[in-house]
Amino acid sequence: MQEGVMELLWKNAHLYGGNLSYIEQLYETYLMDPNAVPQEWREEFDRLPKVGESISLDVPHSPVREHFLHLSKNQKRSQPSAVSSVSSEHEQKQIRVLRMINAYRVRGHQVAKIDPLGLMEREDVPDLELRYHELSEADFDTKFQLGSLFFGPDEAPLKDILADLKKTYCATVGAEYMHIVDTQEKRWIQSRLEPVRSHPQVEVGKKKMILERLTAAEGLEKYLGSRYAGAKRFGVEGGESLIVSLNTLIQRAGKQGAKEVVIGMAHRGRLNTLVNIFGKNPAELFSEFEGKKTLETSGDVKYHQGFSSNVMTAGGEVHIAMAFNPSHLEISAPVVEGSVRARQDRRSDPIGTSVVPVNIHGDQAFAGQGVVMETFQMSQTRAYKTGGTIHLVINNQVGFTTNKKEDSRSTEYATDVAKMIQAPIFHVNGDDPEAVRFVTQVALDYRNEFKKDVVIDLFCYRRRGHNEADEPSGTQPLMYAQIKKQKTTRDLYATQLISEGVITAEESKLQEVEYRKLLENGEHVVQSLVQQPNSELFVDWQPYLGHQWSFECDTRVDIKLLQEIGAQICETPEGFSVQRQVQKIYDDRKRMAAGAMELNWGMAESLAYATILAEGHPVRITGQDVGRGTFSHRHAVLHDQKTQETYLPLENLSSDQPRLTLHDSYLSEEAVLAFEYGYSTTMPNALVIWEAQFGDFANGAQVVIDQFITSGEHKWQRLCGLTLLLPHGFEGQGPEHSSARLERFLQLSAEHNIQVCTPTTPAQIYHLLRRQVVRPLRKPLVVMSPKSLLRHKQATSTLEELAEGTFLPVIGEVDAQEPKNVKRLVLCGGKVYYDLYNRRAELENDNVAIVRIEQLYPFPEKDLAETIKEYTNLDSVVWCQEEPMNQGAWYCTQHHMRHVLHKHDSSLTLEGVGRPASAAPAVGYISVHVEQQETLVNKAING
Repeated sequence: MQEGVMELLWKNAHLYGGNLSYIEQLYETYLMDPNAVPQEWREEFDRLPKVGESISLDVPHSPVREHFLHLSKNQKRSQPSAVSSVSSEHEQKQIRVLRMINAYRVRGHQVAKIDPLGLMEREDVPDLELRYHELSEADFDTKFQLGSLFFGPDEAPLKDILADLKKTYCATVGAEYMHIVDTQEKRWIQSRLEPVRSHPQVEVGKKKMILERLTAAEGLEKYLGSRYAGAKRFGVEGGESLIVSLNTLIQRAGKQGAKEVVIGMAHRGRLNTLVNIFGKNPAELFSEFEGKKTLETSGDVKYHQGFSSNVMTAGGEVHIAMAFNPSHLEISAPVVEGSVRARQDRRSDPIGTSVVPVNIHGDQAFAGQGVVMETFQMSQTRAYKTGGTIHLVINNQVGFTTNKKEDSRSTEYATDVAKMIQAPIFHVNGDDPEAVRFVTQVALDYRNEFKKDVVIDLFCYRRRGHNEADEPSGTQPLMYAQIKKQKTTRDLYATQLISEGVITAEESKLQEVEYRKLLENGEHVVQSLVQQPNSELFVDWQPYLGHQWSFECDTRVDIKLLQEIGAQICETPEGFSVQRQVQKIYDDRKRMAAGAMELNWGMAESLAYATILAEGHPVRITGQDVGRGTFSHRHAVLHDQKTQETYLPLENLSSDQPRLTLHDSYLSEEAVLAFEYGYSTTMPNALVIWEAQFGDFANGAQVVIDQFITSGEHKWQRLCGLTLLLPHGFEGQGPEHSSARLERFLQLSAEHNIQVCTPTTPAQIYHLLRRQVVRPLRKPLVVMSPKSLLRHKQATSTLEELAEGTFLPVIGEVDAQEPKNVKRLVLCGGKVYYDLYNRRAELENDNVAIVRIEQLYPFPEKDLAETIKEYTNLDSVVWCQEEPMNQGAWYCTQHHMRHVLHKHDSSLTLEGVGRPASAAPAVGYISVHVEQQETLVNKAING
C-alpha cells in the first residue's frame, strides 16, 4: 500500500463508514476542475481507472467508493478512538466552499454587471447562492482553505472569499473560460484574473491616457455630428471604449515584439478608428464627407475604406493596417487572416509572433454569419493558422431593429460560437474603460502565450441607432429611453477621475477643447503616429504598378532546364513506398521529362509550379483535395504506404528554393477563398491558387468573388493575382458537378478586371500559370479547369511546346485545310472542342474549321481576327457551347465575336448552339445528357 494514500486515510479516518459522501463530493469537484481540490487528493484521483475518454459528472462513483473502502479495510493502523464531529462538519463545509468557488468560475459571468444600460435580462443562477451549497451567513466568519484560488492567503473567512469571487467574476468583467479542456490554459487565466480580482490598480498616467482616448473617441463623433448632421457615419457613440482597447492592444503588441497589426472590421466605429488609432488626417475624412472625387475609379463609401500607417510603441515602430470591407460585415475576417499569414510567411515567422490579426465584429453578425464559424475553424489548421486572433465584438445588444434574443440567436451570448474552438471569452462592460483595458491586456497575452484565438465581448450600446439617419425608438422604445438618460462613457470616467483627484474639472474641459482644435485645424490627432515611417515594414508593390493589359508574355524555359527539373520532380526518397497506381503515374512522368512521351495535364501543371519555384517565386496552393487533385491528376503529395509519411517532390528542388505551401483545405469555400484573396493581395510575387473540388462549389464563395476578386481593384485600388482553378465541364454528372457558372464570371468582367480562360491543352495551362507570375501585371485569373481532359488521349503536349511556346488566347485550325474551301466556322471553348473535332473527322467534313477561344475575357478580338482572316468564303459561323443557352459564354461574349465577324465580312451572322435554356445548370440523367451532347455537336458541325 502506498504511503501517501495511508497518510491521507489516517488524516481523514473520520470520513469512512457513513461519511464516504465527503469523498464523492470531493471527486465531483475534481471532475469539474482538478485544481479545485487539494494536491494530495488530486494526485490520488489521478490514479483512479479512467471511465471513457471525457471528464463528466456522469462518471460513476462506485470505483471511488470501492477504491477507498478497500484501502481502509486493509490498513494496519487502527482508526482514532475519538473523532471530532465539529471537524467532520467543517470538512463537509470546506468541500462545499470549493464547489462554490468552482461555480463562480464556471457561471459567475451569468450574473456579471456587463450591460452598461442595466437592461439585460439574466436568468437566476442557483449555483451561485450560498444555500445551494448548504452554506449561510452564519458561516461568514469561518475560515476556509482557498484550494486553487489565486487570492493570496491559504485561507480566509467565507465572507471575504465570497466578496472576492463576486468582484472577480460578477462585476464588470464576466470571464468565460471553464469550457476550455486544457488545464494549463484555465490556470493561466485564473492566475491573471484572481490575484487582482479582475480589476487591477491603474497608475495615474494610464488613467489620464484612458481619458484622453475617450475624449478623442467622443470628440470626433460630436464634431462630425455637428458639421455633417444626419450624414451616415456608423458612429461609435456608446462604444467609445473600443478606442481604449485598440490603443492598448497595439501598444502592448509592439512592446512584446510585434512588427505589424492587421485589423478587420465592419462599419461601426470604423471612421473613429481610422482617425484616432491609425492617424488618418481629419481633413481627408472631411473631404470624403463632402463627396470630393480623388481617384479615377468607382471608389467606395468612406466607412468601407482601408488604411495603413506606422505608430511608435515601447518596442519600436509598428505597422498597422485596416482591411477594406464591403457591407458583407464578417467577410473581411478571413481576408485579414490571409493577409496576416502572408506577412508572417514573408518574415519567415511560422509561430506568428511578428504579426497580430485583430478582427472586430458586430454582435449580431458574429452570431449570425457562417463565415465566422468557418474562420474559427481554420484557426489551428496548417494552411490557415496565424498564431491566434484577437476577436473584439462591439456588442450593441441590438441589430438593425432586432434585439430580442429569441429572434437574433439561439444561444445565451452572441459570442457562444467561439466555444467551438474553446476560445476564452471576456465579457466586459464598456462603461468601465479600466476593465476594458485590463481584459485587452489579458487577451493579447493569452494569444501570445498559447497561439490561439481569444474573444473580447465589449458590451455597449449605440447611441444614435443603426445609423445617424435612423430613428431607433420606434422599434426599441425602452432601450432608447434609457440611452437618452445615459451619461457617456467619457463623462462617467471623467467624473470618476475628478472624484479620485486624478484631474480637475477644468483639466477635463481643456482636454475636450484641445482635441476639437486639432480637428478644426485638420491636424493628426494620434500622438504616436510616425510621420516618416520605415518603408521596410511595407509590402513593396512598386514593380507591379502602372502596367497596361497585354496578351504577350515570354513564358519560355530552356528545354534542358525543363528536362532537369522534370526529372527532379519525379524523384522519391530511397525506401519510400509509393502506392502502385501513383508509381505508374510517376514512371510515365519520367518518360515525359525525357521527351519519350507527350505530356499530360498533371505533368505540365507540375512543371509550371517547378519552374516558377526555380525562378524564385513562392507557390501556394490550397483547396479541398489539392494534394492529390480531386480527379487524381496532380499527386503533388506522395504518401508512404507503410508509414503514412508524406513527401513533396516540389518542395525538394533545392536547399534555397522559395516557400511552397500545398495543403488540403477543410470543407469550406467562402472563408478559404477570402483567406487566399487576402494572402495574394499581400504577397504579390507569389503564385497563389485556390482550387475548388468542383467548380460549382465556388457558389458558396460568391460574396468573395463579387465584392473582392472582381471589384476590389476598381473600388479600393487593391491589386490581386489570385488564381482560381474551377473544374468545369459537362460529363453527365448532374447539375452540381458540371458548371462553374462561367456566365457569372463573364457578367462580372469589365475594365480589364479579371481574366477568364478555358485552356484545352497541357501546354496552355503551363504557360497560363507561368504568365500569371512572370508578367508583372497582377489580375485575378479564373480558369475553367477541365475534368475529362486530364486523361484525354488527345489532350497532350510536347516538351518543346512547353519550352518554346506561349499561352495562345486563340488556337486556330490544327488540320491542314485549304482556307478557301472552308464554308462553316465553329467557334468554341473548353473540352467540347474534342467532341467537335472527332465528329468532323468521322464525317470527313473538310469544309468546317474549328477555332478555340481559350481566353474569353479580356476578349482577344485582334487574335481572333488574325486567326480567321484567310477564311474568305464563309457561309455560316456558330458559337458552340456545352452549357444551356441562357448560361455559359453566349450572352456575355457574342458581341465581341460579332464585332470581329462584322469587320471580317459584314454579311456574316453568328448563331449560338448549345443545350436548351434551363433553370438548372445540367441534367441529372446520363441518357438525356448524351442525347443533348450528340445534338449540339451535330448541329454545330452540320448546321
